[in-house]
Amino acid sequence: MTSGGSAESIGTTRTRDGAEQLGYGPAVADVVGGILADLGAGHCFGVVGSGNFVTTNALRRGGVPFTAARHEGGAASMADAYTRMSGRVGVLSLHQGCGLTNAMTGISEAAKSRTPMIVLTADSPAAALRSNFRVDQDALVRSVGAVSERVYSAQTAVADVTRAFRTAVTQRRTVVLNVAIDIAAALATATGPVPAIMAPARVRPGTEAVAQLVEALRGARKPVFVAGRGARHAGPAIAALAEACGALLATSAVANGLFAGAEFALGISGGFSSPTTADLIAGADLVVGWGCALNMWTMRHGRLIGPDTTVVQVDDDIDALGAHRPVAFGVLGDCDPTARDALTELRRSGTDRVVGYRTAEVASRIARTGRWQDVPVENSVAGDRIDPRVLTIALDGILPAQRIVSIDSGNFMGYPATHLSVPDENGFCFTQAFQSIGLGLGTAIGAAFARPDRLPVLGAGDGGFLMAISELDTAVRCALPLVVIVYNDSAYGAEVHHFGDADHGTVTFPETDIAAIAQGFGATGVTVRSADDLAAVRGWVEQYRKTGRARPLVIDAKITSDGGAWWLAEAFAGH
Repeated sequence: MTSGGSAESIGTTRTRDGAEQLGYGPAVADVVGGILADLGAGHCFGVVGSGNFVTTNALRRGGVPFTAARHEGGAASMADAYTRMSGRVGVLSLHQGCGLTNAMTGISEAAKSRTPMIVLTADSPAAALRSNFRVDQDALVRSVGAVSERVYSAQTAVADVTRAFRTAVTQRRTVVLNVAIDIAAALATATGPVPAIMAPARVRPGTEAVAQLVEALRGARKPVFVAGRGARHAGPAIAALAEACGALLATSAVANGLFAGAEFALGISGGFSSPTTADLIAGADLVVGWGCALNMWTMRHGRLIGPDTTVVQVDDDIDALGAHRPVAFGVLGDCDPTARDALTELRRSGTDRVVGYRTAEVASRIARTGRWQDVPVENSVAGDRIDPRVLTIALDGILPAQRIVSIDSGNFMGYPATHLSVPDENGFCFTQAFQSIGLGLGTAIGAAFARPDRLPVLGAGDGGFLMAISELDTAVRCALPLVVIVYNDSAYGAEVHHFGDADHGTVTFPETDIAAIAQGFGATGVTVRSADDLAAVRGWVEQYRKTGRARPLVIDAKITSDGGAWWLAEAFAGH
């Protein structure tokens, strides 16, 4: 992944000595919360118990908003999504032991995605060997790829918290900061300034690497650029280079929307690709991955790479180069300066603005058939159930365009990912690094707090939504105008389709009235079995447009079986 953000201060510097002079209060817990606030923490989510009560209130006194979740797992997904979509460091606040274990799936997702957030967790005293809350928190955290840090003493609290925050920001890591409750209650003796944390400077590529990249671009007749999470900040620079060398533009799923509206943008590369997109990428003679892993999901287990295709990878992490597949060469550098330097070299050598893959025929083909919305749907209505493609295309036209779409995991997930448009890369939150269902509702809530200027929309399956339904109370309590599309097939659909003719009794369920359950939480519930039932959704949208406010809307869409989603066949192809 390529780093986002230039070298700039994201915190403030404290210059007064002594805990009480700092204004944090007498206890280490007060110091910890206050320092995190001063360093620039953006929003805190959590479930408060005795172990994290004081620290959480110190964060609030420092001006950090706090949202109480109903479950630590939901809070973890909220903090993860908030951090991804806001560009600020989110905080997850937890009780020791069981509070941390409840949150581990969400923390694992964040850690595997290199989300730079802070998990502030209490811990049992070192001497409390028989505490009911005792678990090896350091080992637990490290086992999922997060960084374990600790406040070691009252004397080192300032340095310990600052180190944890710096690691999150400069290394793009999920950092768990353990604070044992005996240390948290100790009299604070921390002195000295709290230093400002500087975001890491972007890695500039070497001149030889740029020259090698430009040579490859000059020699390509059909180049394709695939931008990933690490390129989300570099869209304009990559697009300008693509125009100059005649490259088509695509993204990984997590960077969906980066090139929205561009004439030669193909959308998502991989299992979510439309037939036209997949065909054009497979026809490339050069594929350049920009901050993109080029893994089995993005390249369809290699089937989007032709036998004579040259593959190049640009990344600021040397360990990422060639990590998932062989590359002709890698360019070590941040995507933005790399694209800019390559464009400068192209123009210097007089080879700017070639046709390449950008022919009139290709432009026409993309315009006519490039999107999944353009692919004709043979309506598979079966009795009183709606085709998920018909449903999603209709909702795409009903819901406001300024939206932020979050996706849970499951068989359904291709429909909102491909048939719901997003305005740009800040309109799509895709948490699939751990491939766990049930994270979507928390993700959508965190994204809503990150971008209150956009309508939050969640696509979820019935299994994942019901797994996390306690957080619907959080959405209602916080008065979020959240739209939840539940693709309800009364099953764990991925398993139903993956295991073919096997006994599905363990993964199918009686029909559940999710709309009624949603109303019980205080949300608006609508059951949709046909396109005619969407009138209620139009009414909700009209109210939202007039007032800017609305209760959360849960759409219980009774969908037809798709026989196994197209993307699912791609996902399971390598198993």
